[in-house]
Amino acid sequence: MVAMVTRIALTGLASAVSVVSLTLTGPAGAAPALPTGIRPLEGRARPLEWGTGPLTVAALPRITYVAHRGGAREVPENSMTGLVAAYERGTAQVLDFDTRLLRDGTPVVFHDETLNRTTYLGGEVRGLDAREWRGVRLRPEDALPGSWRSERPPTVAEVLDRFGGRIVLMLEAKDPRSLGRLAGLIRARGLTRSVFVNSNDPEVARRVHRLGLLTQLWRSARQLRTDRPERWRSYVDLLDVDHRARDADLARAVKSGIRRVWAHTVVTDAQRDRVLALGCDGVITDAPGRLARAAQRGARP
Repeated sequence: MVAMVTRIALTGLASAVSVVSLTLTGPAGAAPALPTGIRPLEGRARPLEWGTGPLTVAALPRITYVAHRGGAREVPENSMTGLVAAYERGTAQVLDFDTRLLRDGTPVVFHDETLNRTTYLGGEVRGLDAREWRGVRLRPEDALPGSWRSERPPTVAEVLDRFGGRIVLMLEAKDPRSLGRLAGLIRARGLTRSVFVNSNDPEVARRVHRLGLLTQLWRSARQLRTDRPERWRSYVDLLDVDHRARDADLARAVKSGIRRVWAHTVVTDAQRDRVLALGCDGVITDAPGRLARAAQRGARP
């Protein structure tokens, strides 16, 4: 395989400089390339930096932007190159990705149960092992801006190794059976305060909390109609709410006592301005670059 090594120069809060290499692996004969207009990650300070230890949620700004699946309207979703591009652009303070479990128990970065929508193959993700996973190639959407090459979807370990401690991460555990594996990967890298573990199930969120990890619970607009979020405040660190929910339901979430309430999946400045005006303090978006260019209105002081 051909490897493209990109170096990121990061300046610590205490003026210390730490240089980290990101290695991107693509299909045989072609290394994944950043799209037109995106420069390599050499010699440039990043928007979030650390001093003596890994960057944690304590460093997040009052209003936080999350690149959902890396920013799926701007980059190939859940791809290493897409995550690198989102990190390089600096328009989000958190990188989000989805996780699935392979047949042999390897956690990988992927959203769907099947390969059909985003790769050149078909069949269930859980039907593959780690060796077979190396033969999977992502199929970038034609509608994406820029020029993107096909590449292998990464494993969770690879993403944690490349970004862990350098920017806050958010991963959704699509398979609750993966929690033990994910916890082990996060703990081994000292990232228990740097990675949110997301689920739609309050009981799974409770398990995440018991494992000593940062707990994120997402809820749909329909679920929020009858939810009582204050019941979860003892074990949920981040409540992830549907921006399409009614004003009263979002207001109830904001007043729940849960420290962070972020809204998904926002793609327009009007959607963003509404949820911020209602008191949400984070925006999970497929278009972080677009929102970064749009003036923000309506956020509470």
